[in-house]
Amino acid sequence: MKTLTTVLFISLFVFAGHSAEGRIAFSSNLDGDYEIFVMDADGSNVTQLTFNDDIDGTPVWSPDGQHIVFVSNRNWNRDGEILVMDADGSNQTSLTNNITLDAYPAWSPDGSRIVFYSYRYGNGEILVMDADGSNQTQLTTDGGEDPTWSPDGNHIAFDSDRDGDWEIFVMDVDGSNQVQLTFNGSADAFPAWSPDGSSIAFHSYRNGDGNIFVMDIDGGNQTQLTTEGGENAAWSSDSSRILFNSERDGDWDIFVINADGSSQTQLTFSEYDDWSASWCPVVE
Repeated sequence: MKTLTTVLFISLFVFAGHSAEGRIAFSSNLDGDYEIFVMDADGSNVTQLTFNDDIDGTPVWSPDGQHIVFVSNRNWNRDGEILVMDADGSNQTSLTNNITLDAYPAWSPDGSRIVFYSYRYGNGEILVMDADGSNQTQLTTDGGEDPTWSPDGNHIAFDSDRDGDWEIFVMDVDGSNQVQLTFNGSADAFPAWSPDGSSIAFHSYRNGDGNIFVMDIDGGNQTQLTTEGGENAAWSSDSSRILFNSERDGDWDIFVINADGSSQTQLTFSEYDDWSASWCPVVE
């Protein structure tokens, strides 16, 4: 079973962010424990949003840019629950309340629902709930984690080890028509659907080390983008760039890369671990 610490240290799911002008939310242990921060798209103007002695991680902006959903092990549950807050860090409210881990939240494109992972049934499964935490409904029964919503709102991609190793699947939003997209003897995980609906980024250990790959939404044209390590992909709104994490310099930092694999740029340079970045939507 995963705990929130495992969530933070084994590649955090992030749902796609948006354009280069958007702010970036991320988690960091800059102050001694993991908290949520935001920064400009070039890595400047870092601002801390959460302040507690527990672990806060996996921040994900709502489609309207007004809220951030995240995971925390504050309060009584040491595994982790899903919370939501305003974009400035105010009004932090719990959405789930279980004795086991709830994690990896991702908003529906219209912001009305949140898909997430839960261990409440004795193994990891995908659930969905309304944005206020009501109507929590189980979608998978054979195992599933790290969900990401398609931009048309009709499908959810996720990963599962139901065939003996971690592979990426896609299903309808009601949990039906589950189809396997990757077939490898090593882990493929943490899918991220591009905002233009054409591609899914993910990380894979198929070549020995974890790196960022991209594929068509039917699983075709699987292409490696990074070669020095990469996890936790998150798209820009125009689908031209991808945020990711890498420990290539000895600690975990946030990088950005063009969707074709060119022009990798490091955004954070601290001696601490920076994780799970997502771009703030640019609302028209």
